[in-house]
Amino acid sequence: MADSSRTDGSDPGVTAELTRREHLPGLEPERQITDWGRSERVDRLVDSTLSHFLYHYWLRVEVEGVENVPSQTGALLVANRAGQVRVDAAMVGKALREEHRMPRPLHVAAPPALSDVPGLGMLATKLGAVTEHPANLHRLLHDEGQLVLVFPEARQDRVKPLSSRYRLRSFDRLEIISLAIQARVPIVPVAVLGSEEATPALSSWGPLARLTPLRLGLRLPLPARFRLRFLQPVRTDRLGESGELPPWSELSELTQDLRALIQENLYEMVAARRSVWLG
Repeated sequence: MADSSRTDGSDPGVTAELTRREHLPGLEPERQITDWGRSERVDRLVDSTLSHFLYHYWLRVEVEGVENVPSQTGALLVANRAGQVRVDAAMVGKALREEHRMPRPLHVAAPPALSDVPGLGMLATKLGAVTEHPANLHRLLHDEGQLVLVFPEARQDRVKPLSSRYRLRSFDRLEIISLAIQARVPIVPVAVLGSEEATPALSSWGPLARLTPLRLGLRLPLPARFRLRFLQPVRTDRLGESGELPPWSELSELTQDLRALIQENLYEMVAARRSVWLG
């Protein structure tokens, strides 16, 4: 009877399999994935197809003040939440690629629940979404000098109805603003106009929410004209000592000032708009 044991402890079948794998090319040898799970191949594909169409032809985005976004250092972009579908985040990212003199990738802080949604969570990660956790955001802002977009308005179970569009809820995410201070990076307020009408909260309209065509329509943005206004950055390197936070009262005041600044610009942009659809 042949002795099946080997003095070197190796399995001939496993060794042969590993040898064959060494000579097999990767399924996607050109694929590049960051530590955060962003796939450059998927990102470029979506950017050159869906995002390009929405940005240039469907939503016809107009951009102001994109030069206020830093070209190299990290920054926290703070924007108003709008609509049911996150086309606002996609259009902000597209504006940085199309209009900024130094195109840079944008990471979007997403609620932890998003990663649990089958399919959508994985796609969002491949496109640059990062779970909204203090350790994640601090690493992106401080250690890697990246751009991070957040929506600090208070979260509620019911989405904002059309009757309350462009009326900002309170900014209760003080811990997010504090991360920018600890990382010593500027905060860039961003006013987003158009997405309240592009993805309206029809689900809050009682009987209308039960109509199938409207329910399907919630997933497709309407062709409302988009305007993005990047405001002057707020410096944080003068707030508190290095690595330390200012008093909580000052942090709260800064957060409310950011909200008031975005609100003021939204009212101005709405007043200057001639038509929701034509701009």
